Amino acid sequence: MKVVNSIGTLKKRHPDCQVVKRKGRIYVINKTNPRFKVRQGGAKKKRY
Repeated sequence: MKVVNSIGTLKKRHPDCQVVKRKGRIYVINKTNPRFKVRQGGAKKKRY
């Protein structure tokens, strides 16, 4: 998956792109063209 500074710009990548929030992460999903998938956020938290 490609890393991009802003997920908002990826909305305009394809008409079928959807921005979805799941479990603290932001995903861009596209069922017609799966190569546009992107995930952002959700860094692991360290336990001490």
